[in-house]
Amino acid sequence: MRLDSYISDLLYRYECVILPGFGAFLTQYQPARIHESTDAFYPPSKLLSFNRQLQSNDGLLADHIAKSKDISYADALTAIRSYTRFLEHELEAGKNIIIEAVGSLAMEAGKISFEPSAENNYLTASFGLSQFVQPAMSRSSEEAIALKAEPLLFTPTQEQRPVYLKYAAIGLIAIGLTSFGGLKIYESGVKQHNYVQSQDAKDRVQNSIQEATFVISNPLPSLEVNLPKYQGRYHIIAGAFREEANAHKKIAQLQAQGFEARLLGKNKYGLHQVSYESHSERSAALKALRNIKNNNNKDAWLLVKQFN
Repeated sequence: MRLDSYISDLLYRYECVILPGFGAFLTQYQPARIHESTDAFYPPSKLLSFNRQLQSNDGLLADHIAKSKDISYADALTAIRSYTRFLEHELEAGKNIIIEAVGSLAMEAGKISFEPSAENNYLTASFGLSQFVQPAMSRSSEEAIALKAEPLLFTPTQEQRPVYLKYAAIGLIAIGLTSFGGLKIYESGVKQHNYVQSQDAKDRVQNSIQEATFVISNPLPSLEVNLPKYQGRYHIIAGAFREEANAHKKIAQLQAQGFEARLLGKNKYGLHQVSYESHSERSAALKALRNIKNNNNKDAWLLVKQFN
């Protein structure tokens, strides 16, 4: 089964999509840019790369395949293993592999090289934007000279105006200054009135608070309740049980071992899921998962889902 479309779907939403046992496809934000030699304009995008070192299963791809095809998580892992074996076989045979809408893989000197596809822009904020070419504008020397701004010469003309117009203008200026002064006096009076009213209101409120203050002579002792806070969307699964009572027994066992175990609720198969612990950061969840696999339960796996 080809997994091209599932990998491509997840790259729109996540910065890292791991193909367990093979490698990871990573995205990094790249701002808008101009190609100097071709005068091509490119919108903001996600720069796609491949990292062979990241192979640990984080559950993201398998969970997406299981939900999309309505199959079990185990069947999704089987499909992923089959696909990675196919990739390894083709690369060792010297063939180039094209992952549709993602890029092409090839084996060079014992190392896998990756060439990202130019078809898709995985930055959803740039949806609908495409590259375009705008040649640089050039002008001839004659046009450049013609476009130079010439100094603007303006010589005001003096006209004989009646003398009474000058005095009328002086009178208008005097009236304006008097009105402005009166307005400022009025504004000052309003501000002073508002300040007095505000202070009076504050005094009345303060007096009411003082009159309402009382003391309890025999107060009840304070009670502190510590409730566990479950945060995060990365959950390390210990098991899934048909009977809820068995799920609670498992939680009690894990809590006795020091884990922050809890019941996550039913999955789509009607099984009660129990987690060792939950994390808000993927890196912390993967680290905890490796520790649990090595020391407690090799069948533990990571569920990526947001619970209320």
